[in-house]
Amino acid sequence: MIPSLKEDCSQCAALCCLALSIDRSEHFAIDKPAGVPCPNLDGHHCKIHRWLRVEGFSGCTVYSCGGAGQRVTQDLFAGQSWRDDPALTVPMMEAFRGMRAIQDRLAILMAAQENLALDAQDQATVSEMIGWLLPDAVDFDVVRFFPGSVREGEIDLFLPGLRRYVQR
Repeated sequence: MIPSLKEDCSQCAALCCLALSIDRSEHFAIDKPAGVPCPNLDGHHCKIHRWLRVEGFSGCTVYSCGGAGQRVTQDLFAGQSWRDDPALTVPMMEAFRGMRAIQDRLAILMAAQENLALDAQDQATVSEMIGWLLPDAVDFDVVRFFPGSVREGEIDLFLPGLRRYVQR
């Protein structure tokens, strides 16, 4: 089954609000290092969600994890949260980092499969690579070590070759 490539915050443990660093700018009203929960969090929910733009957090309104947050929370940690068990903080952050990379590549491969007239060999390669990124093939160690992995490298080397299918 292909996982959603769209975020579902109701199925996540607010991983973006924990794992990402933000720099004070026109898009963020504060500096926040990675690993420190956003001060606007109330449990797993943003207490200023309705007023993000007004409060100086327009960056939050356009961010998408591409479905990585719910995959980590639900698929890898069975709905558990770093809020309930602080020992999960670092593992969930590591998994979120890796899952974002997986979801980014999955989105590109899915778009290629759905929108390009691939020859049989490239279609088979895309299908195989998508299979590498599906829930049945992805466990905590795969996710944690995906950035910089051989599989990530293979995908990243393959994708530029698909340019020949795109008309200019």
